[in-house]
Amino acid sequence: MAKTRSVYRCGECGHDHAKWAGRCEACGAWNSVVEEVGGPKVKLAPRRGGVPGLPSGDGTPVLLRDLSGRPLERWRTGLDEFDFVLGGGIVPGSMILIGGEPGIGKSTLLLQAAARLVANGRRVLYASGEESTDQLRLRANRLEEDAGGVHVVGETRLEAILEAMVKLPAEVLILDSVQTVYSDDLEGAPGSVGQVRECAGRLMRAAKESGTAILVVGHVTKGGAIAGPKTLEHIVDTVLYFEGETTLDHRLLRAAKNRFGSVDELGVFTMTEAGLAPVGNPSALFLAARDTGIAGSAVTALMEGTRPVLVEVQALAAKSGYGTPQRVATGIDPKRLAVILAVLERRGGTSFADLDVFVQVSGGVRLTETGSDLAVAAALCSSLYNKATPADALFLGELGLGGEVRPIGGLDRRLAEASKLGFTTCYGSARSRSTAAGLTLVGLAHVEELVQAVGS
Repeated sequence: MAKTRSVYRCGECGHDHAKWAGRCEACGAWNSVVEEVGGPKVKLAPRRGGVPGLPSGDGTPVLLRDLSGRPLERWRTGLDEFDFVLGGGIVPGSMILIGGEPGIGKSTLLLQAAARLVANGRRVLYASGEESTDQLRLRANRLEEDAGGVHVVGETRLEAILEAMVKLPAEVLILDSVQTVYSDDLEGAPGSVGQVRECAGRLMRAAKESGTAILVVGHVTKGGAIAGPKTLEHIVDTVLYFEGETTLDHRLLRAAKNRFGSVDELGVFTMTEAGLAPVGNPSALFLAARDTGIAGSAVTALMEGTRPVLVEVQALAAKSGYGTPQRVATGIDPKRLAVILAVLERRGGTSFADLDVFVQVSGGVRLTETGSDLAVAAALCSSLYNKATPADALFLGELGLGGEVRPIGGLDRRLAEASKLGFTTCYGSARSRSTAAGLTLVGLAHVEELVQAVGS
């Protein structure tokens, strides 16, 4: 019998240590080094070729111009938002990782995609390691799509899953989830760093050699990152995050990495009794519950990848009952909120020193770009002066530390989306120029002009 040994491995980056350490010497993460029982080192069989587009798989170097120039093929699932985030559909031979919190709808999304792929003539194998095949059937019965043509297997051993994939043969393999799969060649338990990294590597190799598209579900940690070594995200072609509040009906699908399309794309779904329904106009969904007569509200337009999305920013400034006022931010970086408050106080002549400040973005959307600074400032001033902003007004601009209002990119596309929803005025930088029809651009050179426009 082969001799086993203990391995101390970082759960973030997968780096091996000679002994336990409180801080990983490779990535610097604290309390991430765990002990695993390692098995004998496995020597994999040599690659047999079969990679699409390569004349041979024997490792012989070839000239880039000698590679076949056939167009990139994509398999559309029929879920428009899912295909949009992927860049047009699933690329054969690719590996896609979908992460999200428990109960958010990852399995439902993939089962719906599998049903539609089968309806389009694709052979799909669904390997479930968390649910039995009978439980999977109960889930399928609730869906609007007919998933009866999807092949299923209740298996967690990697070798058995790959054997079933080849035997079918499957054009698309869905694995739920990678943390439940293990290989006989390793001693570690399913979900350990070594098992996750090795199984992901073999799945990626199987996808490239066979041309089968593999979709893998991944759990997330308390911090929102996909559990397992960070190398898991580096191995795969595409990383998607499925997000949303379980108390809300809509879900957000984001692309954090995509070798075959743009990143930071946003897809929106609505959870119904019959499964997930794509939302064609996310802006209308996010603004549906907006009350135009309430102070402390402002609307801005975000660029989520290539798509403009209108969201509402809400702010509340109330007298503090404690010695130190609170600063609570939801959907916006707290440090960015602190900068905007400092600019408003120092350059705009307002005072929030003795006020609690609460800022949130509707719909669970995050403000990741500085082009929304003007909307946050307008919502704060609106709450401070207890005066509602115009119902048909949009706020687009970046605030500098000197109080200047700076222009942002993609203005025409943002204004075109706002015009479709009935907005007629946009407050932005005085240096901005737009050719979008139907909107009046009100130029602001300094934050003082914004304070006067909202408070007067």
